[in-house]
Amino acid sequence: MEVIKAIYQRRATRHFSDAEVSKGVAHDLVRAAAQAPSALNQQPWAFGIFHGRERLRAFSTRAKDHLLATSEPLFGLDPRIDQYCDEHYNIYHEADTLIVIFAKPGRYSPLEDCFLAAENLMLAAFGLGLGSCPVGFARSWFNLPEIKAELGIPEHYAVALPIVVGYPAFPPPAVEKHEPEVACWQWDE
Repeated sequence: MEVIKAIYQRRATRHFSDAEVSKGVAHDLVRAAAQAPSALNQQPWAFGIFHGRERLRAFSTRAKDHLLATSEPLFGLDPRIDQYCDEHYNIYHEADTLIVIFAKPGRYSPLEDCFLAAENLMLAAFGLGLGSCPVGFARSWFNLPEIKAELGIPEHYAVALPIVVGYPAFPPPAVEKHEPEVACWQWDE
């Protein structure tokens, strides 16, 4: 697949089929993510791979409970608050695989470098016929010391971005993108 085509066509997937992501495919996605550029080639990322719909449903319930218990009062104004309060709503969209990108401590920009790895992962997933969706609301739960201990995540790693992957139930609808704002343009001829 052409890279530019993937950039223009990849969209967040929130409806997944029952098809299972294989261990090999998950490993391929992590390897693709690790090809991202990083400041001084520090490669400050690590990955957590979690598989199984029941596991992810349990994670969803716990992450929603944490989010609702610790959010600022204005979070109640979020238009999706009803979803987070619904015991049946799964923040992982019933996907079977979750890949969490962790930023290891480092100089320069470990978190930003991990976001570059996340984009690689999502584009690679798209190229392999999978869908993906970043789930930022799960970050604070994964960063809890007791959750890190439970899941075997080193305590000094910071969650950059959890991303669900799976086979789409149907292609995500196209989303209108705005023309980029160019704040300034100085071009010598």
